[in-house]
Parts: sequence; C-alpha cells; structure tokens
Amino acid sequence: MLRIAVPNKGSLADSSIEILKEAGYRQRSDSRDLILIDNENNVEFYYLRPRDIAIYVGSGELESGITGRDLLIDSGAHAVELLSLDFGASTFRFAAPIDHVWTLEQISGKRVATAYPGLVNNFLAQHNISAQVVRLDGAVESSVRLGVADVIADVVSTGNTLRQAGLKIFGDPILMSEAVLIAREGFEIPADLHVLIRRLQGVVTARRYVLLDYDVPTDSVDTACKITPGLESPTISPLQKSGWVAVRAMVLRKDTNRLMDELWTIGARGILVTDIHACRL
Repeated sequence: MLRIAVPNKGSLADSSIEILKEAGYRQRSDSRDLILIDNENNVEFYYLRPRDIAIYVGSGELESGITGRDLLIDSGAHAVELLSLDFGASTFRFAAPIDHVWTLEQISGKRVATAYPGLVNNFLAQHNISAQVVRLDGAVESSVRLGVADVIADVVSTGNTLRQAGLKIFGDPILMSEAVLIAREGFEIPADLHVLIRRLQGVVTARRYVLLDYDVPTDSVDTACKITPGLESPTISPLQKSGWVAVRAMVLRKDTNRLMDELWTIGARGILVTDIHACRL
C-alpha cells in the first residue's frame, strides 16, 4: 500500500487535503486522526508536521508526501520534487536596516537570522558568500533591533512587518516557494504513485484552465484560433447557420475576460466559459 505524508497543520494543511479530495482520495474528517486508510485507492495517508515530511520521505519510511519547496530544501533530506501543486506560494527575501544600502556581497561576514537555516546556508553556498546563520523559530524581524543579527532572511508578503521593524528588502529573492509533491531521491516510482501524480496534475491543470466556447463567422476562424490556440488545437464544428462555426478551446483562467473581449471584437458571439473539474492531458 502506498504511504503518503500530508501536512497536519499550518498554511499547507487545508489546501493539501482539498486537492487530494479533488483528485478522488479519501481524507480525514477529524483533525485528531493521524492516519487514514483509503482502501479503494490503495493508499495510507499520514498526517505529519510539515517540517518533518521531507525527512520521512527522504529516509524511505514513506513513499511520497506534500510539503513546501522551502521545507524540502531546508531539511537537507534525500528527497526530490515530483510536481508543483500551485498553492501555498511564498517568497523568501533578505532584509536589513533601512539606514544603509545593502547588496548580497555585503552579507559576507555578517550574522543572518532565519527560521530556515538549511535554505539560507544553501543559498549562501551557491553564491560563495560566507556568513554566520543564526537560527530562530520566530519573531525574526526583531533580531536586528535586539542585536542578535545584522540581516534577516524570511518569508515576505507585503513587507509591512519589515517596515514596522525598520527593515527593507534587498537583493534577489532567495526562493520562490509553493506546495510540492516529493519522493525519495533515486526512488523508482511505483504504479500507484504514478496514478497520484496524474490525478494531482489533472486537478492543477483544471484549476488553471477553463473551456471557452463561442460561435464565429468562417472567415474569422483563423484569427479566432490565433486568439485561442488551445493546448493542442481548438475543436471546430459546423453550425446549421451557413457561414458560421462553433469553436471550443482550453484557455488560462486568468486570461478569460481579455480573450472574450478580443473574440467579440472579431465578430464572435455566444461566448461561454465553463469550469473544468478534472482532466488528463
């Protein structure tokens, strides 16, 4: 039976359960449950601390799991990313006091406070920067003011918390993170895990795309197909009305309104948008 780790709490927990449900897997209804067996899909789900998941998967105790890219890198575990899941996005940045102009090179020889020492050490090593990394479990923004560090490395969203602490962002992002499906490095993926990957990929794609249907004059079909090329090619069907065809194509959800406007401009009518609940491509 396939053994999969799922975050038991934190920002990734609810979204991980939701995507697994959409992919057709049973999930726990009681947050106190530590294990759930889905006999229909031949899977055991283990609900673990997000920071521990990469360790369990990398050691081979579990075949796969959902965690953050940041937690995977920070753990140093022998695990690799199989699939990005398009939720739980976060950005890691350096920040320092606003009264000085900082560059990445100036981190050398300084103290860097972070809750992700493995991640930061990995980044510094890649950029040949030597600095002392100070591990903190929380309130990283206060470390500079309290004299524990010169610079911090942390998750940044709006930057309001940093500004309140007298800090500002500098340098390129350390990492763009999101939820990912992982497996042990060098692990031969079994059939049941291939099924899980296909199902999750189907959900991710279905969330990103919609179906766009519209009618268009035949003399505008080529232009319409350039606007909505679809993933492979649009589906085109003749209408009873002479000189018109019906077109169907998958388009990115975020582009929907712009594409509808462009299609209307070239004479398309009856433009409809439909959600995709699942797919295999």
